[in-house]
Amino acid sequence: MADFVLPAKFRIRKDEGCILCLRCCTECSFGAISCSKEEKRLIFNHALCTDCQRCVEKCPKGVLFITENENTFRRNQVFDMDAIKEIGLQAATGGVLLSSMGSGQGRIPVYFDRLLLNASQVTNPSIDPLREPMETVTYLGRRPKGIARDENGEIVDNLPPHLEMRSPIMFAAMSYGAVSLNVQKALAIASKQLKTYWNTGEGGMHEDLYDFKNNTIVQVASGRFGVHETYLNSGSAVEIKIGQGAKPGIGGHLTGSKIIGDVSKTRMVPEGLDAISPAPHHDIYSIEDLRQLVSSIKEATGHKKPVIVKVAAVHNIAPIASGIARSGADIIAIDGFRGGTGAAPKRIRDNVGIPIELATAAVDQRLREEKIRNEVSIIASGGIRNSADVAKLIALGADAVSIGTAALCALGCHVCASCHSGRCAWGIATQDPELVKRLDPEKGADALINLVSAWTKEIKEMMGGMGINSIEALKGNRLALRGIGLNAKELEILGIKHAGE
Repeated sequence: MADFVLPAKFRIRKDEGCILCLRCCTECSFGAISCSKEEKRLIFNHALCTDCQRCVEKCPKGVLFITENENTFRRNQVFDMDAIKEIGLQAATGGVLLSSMGSGQGRIPVYFDRLLLNASQVTNPSIDPLREPMETVTYLGRRPKGIARDENGEIVDNLPPHLEMRSPIMFAAMSYGAVSLNVQKALAIASKQLKTYWNTGEGGMHEDLYDFKNNTIVQVASGRFGVHETYLNSGSAVEIKIGQGAKPGIGGHLTGSKIIGDVSKTRMVPEGLDAISPAPHHDIYSIEDLRQLVSSIKEATGHKKPVIVKVAAVHNIAPIASGIARSGADIIAIDGFRGGTGAAPKRIRDNVGIPIELATAAVDQRLREEKIRNEVSIIASGGIRNSADVAKLIALGADAVSIGTAALCALGCHVCASCHSGRCAWGIATQDPELVKRLDPEKGADALINLVSAWTKEIKEMMGGMGINSIEALKGNRLALRGIGLNAKELEILGIKHAGE
């Protein structure tokens, strides 16, 4: 095999003032920093550094720094150092390149950054959310066809099964195994306090979390891991996962190294065995097949829980969503191009799918044209970073959003994209008992509560500035948006005008 040596991507630097406490050696879970106790010195293996920032933040003297390596190959517009490194890795191993988190490629526009929200001025005055009521309560599910009354004129409760949230923000699916149990505990505790929902992902539900069933969405994926009748009835809704934004068209994969102890028990998979979800559900090859599964789940849950169908945002997402709406599903969850994941083939993550902004607008418009928009709700996800992104997605047609990577950042994640290694230094994407202990679920829940509460306050401020006093009035309100630097086709798909019009 040919020699192929590449410079490390990051460099670890230690300034004067280091007291050689050796804490950084303990904190680094990737082996980038080790120590010689006899010689009382630090040993840096720069090639193993992921820039997770754990050592930097835990250094008592603040003398550690991680920087990008100045030693790089000759600049080339096509073959940059990352491209050459990836070619070298595959030439050496013959394997598929894995990565995690959402796509960070700069080639694809972030449409959130090219959308601006409107504001009221004189003729349509703004509303002060500190002094006037501002409604952010969100309902997800099929709308009733009309008001029904009995023979006495009393209103009949004909509301189909639905989810009720205090805010249009929920937590995205992250499975036990891909993330630690402490992460899921933090999400569950926060969801209960916030009156929103967390999602089990495709790994079943740990027995410690069944007490949170009123704020839980349970997921059924193609591998059916951890799925049984008790599980289906231990959530407020059931989600059928067909695809996700980080890897459209392919299944899931949890390495055997993470399937240990309670993960094995919860997923009903033998210890050490890779858990592979097939690309398709082997009982779904048409909308009719999907209708049968939706019907079966509703029957298994006594028709008391809404059924969600989750799909990745792909090129023909609008007709796909139309079919899902006609399958009997109550909610469609659409996960966009930048959706996060615990592990995905890098080529798939960075090259397949479309941004959630375009997908949401296209789906909302299609369902309105077919006059079936009230028959299904839309949850949008994939690369949501702040409350403005939330407001923009709702204006494009989403009923609610789910956040994954942002929620993990609140728990300490630094997006070093090494989740698939199982060595997460922050105790998030790992099953190592010593690393898991680094995340306190109670403190994590407090951080999540603060995050969603802050975003909700900001959404109220933005709505007030637009002269809108309810989240329902913002939903699908494209007049509240303008585009910057977008071409005519992009503006057409988004259904908005350019700034200045």
